[in-house]
Amino acid sequence: MKVKLGSSYHKRRKVCRFCVDEVNFVDYKDTKRLRNYLTDRGKIIPRRISGNCALHQRQLTIGIKRARNVALLPYTAE
Repeated sequence: MKVKLGSSYHKRRKVCRFCVDEVNFVDYKDTKRLRNYLTDRGKIIPRRISGNCALHQRQLTIGIKRARNVALLPYTAE
């Protein structure tokens, strides 16, 4: 998308889905929610793309790693 200089174009700020849903702790057993933050190759989506706040992104990373350790989520693509 091209933007002219001096235009009043503002990109809409992404919101943290965990803050909107008022989730206090990201649970590693909630694989349905955690899968939304993984790419098809198995990588964790970064904060600047997902729009998560720093606190929930850290909890999300720990939750995904724990779910992988217990074999609820894959490490890589199949």
